[in-house]
Amino acid sequence: MAVEGVRRPAWAEISRSALRHNAAVMRELLGDTAVCAVVKANGYGHGALLAAETLASSGAAGLAVAIFDEGFELRNAGLTDPILLLAETPRETVRDALEAALTLTIGSVDGARAAVSEAAALGGRHSVHLKIDTGMHRMGISPDELDDTLDVLTSSPNVVIEGIYTHFSVADSSTASDRAYCVEQLARFDAALARVRARGIEPAIIHTANSAAAIGIVESRRTMARVGLALYGYLPDPALGAVLSERNLQLRPAMSLHARVTAVRQLAAGERPSYGRRRELAVSSCVATVPFGYADGYPRRMFDAGAEVLINSQRYPLAGAVTMDQLVVDCNGSSVAVGDEVVLLGTQGAHTLSAETWATWAGTITWEILCGIGARVPRVVVE
Repeated sequence: MAVEGVRRPAWAEISRSALRHNAAVMRELLGDTAVCAVVKANGYGHGALLAAETLASSGAAGLAVAIFDEGFELRNAGLTDPILLLAETPRETVRDALEAALTLTIGSVDGARAAVSEAAALGGRHSVHLKIDTGMHRMGISPDELDDTLDVLTSSPNVVIEGIYTHFSVADSSTASDRAYCVEQLARFDAALARVRARGIEPAIIHTANSAAAIGIVESRRTMARVGLALYGYLPDPALGAVLSERNLQLRPAMSLHARVTAVRQLAAGERPSYGRRRELAVSSCVATVPFGYADGYPRRMFDAGAEVLINSQRYPLAGAVTMDQLVVDCNGSSVAVGDEVVLLGTQGAHTLSAETWATWAGTITWEILCGIGARVPRVVVE
């Protein structure tokens, strides 16, 4: 089990009120479409149990995780909400998932057979959701497998086809070609849904939308939407901000990252701090050490991109390469002292560093930044 730091001056602050606010924004936007809160990957780095409890109490109709272990963690903590496993569960884990009342995703004929076999052994009635591959081509039932999959599932009195869904591959893009592909995926999904209904099967829960589609593709809002990134305060595509602005709605980031300066030294011009001696100081400078590194989720490549941190409400650049456990910051001629608070992600004074800012520096996406915050960074709940 990963160690969580408690005696180190570096921490993440998680705002319950921001999570609740974002849930309320999505509920207002979606209207009659229920919100399924996606809390996989440790609640997108925010803490799975914290996120799940907060979002479930904020009106989410259910929760979604990627793998059995994530769902079992929530069940073991006492959560009784519906929990959907978004990935097809390996056969050897299916019985454990059913015993924990986790809802299986069925994405293949073999997955259907495993569910039927284990459900029969356990007895009772067990809900499953069919995932239709409409073009993501990662997982899901292809059109030519659909009838065979339905044959297997409907042969069992122990399995209930509660839901049916698909997943968009480019809903977070605003280009014309990508929007057209989303429309094509919806058409493929509706064709599959029609085939299911033609066999007398009427799933109670129909969901196609992730955060991007839930905000930007009105026709994707079926009986439920799987909302992840938006609940944590970020837009999958900046262009979607216009949709929220039209309704006078705005998301709030729920996580900020903090540390305290642990060492300060005056270095002469020409000195080259940190591994690799990557960059010389242009002038004599105050260099501060901050206990946060790439093992905590601060990407090494951010140094080359000109990443900055906030100390005493001022922006300061890194003075050298990111190391596993620490950063060095070029504070130039400023007065910085041991114990001063550092904001790595969040707001201090008039300045804000967002996960989107980090993603730009790191050449990646917001999701990766949030999910990459290490387990040894304690999550401190703030209201």
